[in-house]
Amino acid sequence: MQAALTYFKNHRQMMDYAVHVEKNLPIGSGVTEAACKTLVKQRLCGSGMRWKDKGAKVILSLRALVQSKGRWQQFWDKIDQYGSHVYV
Repeated sequence: MQAALTYFKNHRQMMDYAVHVEKNLPIGSGVTEAACKTLVKQRLCGSGMRWKDKGAKVILSLRALVQSKGRWQQFWDKIDQYGSHVYV
């Protein structure tokens, strides 16, 4: 019980929901769950699909770049600037 009270006391500023809503920050896990569904589940859980960890990591990294506004171009700008060894 004391650990829970200490946790809430130490994280009080993170629980000021009115301020977070005012700043248009997401409240709750809905945004995260939706991202997991569209980013991960739809890509890796197709019928008959099997993934090894390394392959899944590469595909999900690329998918995250494509689905994040502006990140795909940032990725290629870094490749052009530093070469592909940066991401290996």
